[in-house]
Amino acid sequence: MFIDAAGDKLIADNFENEAQPGQNKRFRQQIEFILEVDKLKQVLRQTILMDKSRQENSAEHSWHIALTVMVLSEYARDADIDFSRVMKILLVHDLIEIDAGDTYCYDDKGRKDQAAREKLAADRIFNILPPDQARLFHNLWVEFEERKTPESRFANALDRVQPFLHNYFTRGQIWQENDIKSEQVKARMQPVDEGAPVLWKYVSSLIDDAVKKGFLAD
Repeated sequence: MFIDAAGDKLIADNFENEAQPGQNKRFRQQIEFILEVDKLKQVLRQTILMDKSRQENSAEHSWHIALTVMVLSEYARDADIDFSRVMKILLVHDLIEIDAGDTYCYDDKGRKDQAAREKLAADRIFNILPPDQARLFHNLWVEFEERKTPESRFANALDRVQPFLHNYFTRGQIWQENDIKSEQVKARMQPVDEGAPVLWKYVSSLIDDAVKKGFLAD
């Protein structure tokens, strides 16, 4: 049952009618999920917008990275992968942040319990959906985390590239605020080579340039 900001229960008695025999519960679950995931717009990331005006939220990240699949698909290591599936993986993978929050990739303390927090979040959020869709979303999330398929490796590559570009083209502001070193960034970006070797070469050149220009500590 979706409860709005005023505390009122809203989901819809008007869907309970003879015009939709056998579909009432399923449809209500789907609507509740759609309303629930709106909360992703409230989850702030460490990444800042290109104009440095504010932090990016996780829903903006998901949109931006899904669009990036369309633009950079030609650089995937495996040219015959299912790019539609890559988009689905990327649109689903951060929904767990509604409960688990965005864990900064260089926060070693926060990462210790990240997996446990995110599993609990996945179990709650995806199970709002009807069982078949819950399984689909959960499987896409697990696929991203495990990085065993060509689609998930390309998804992970782009998930690293998108915030990296924000960091570089905002002159390393967040790197500097968190005292991040070039070796940390290189280690974080290594999965790019698994999914998109050409992009890895580009990223490596920008890391070196960021050090040269003083955006990133050596």
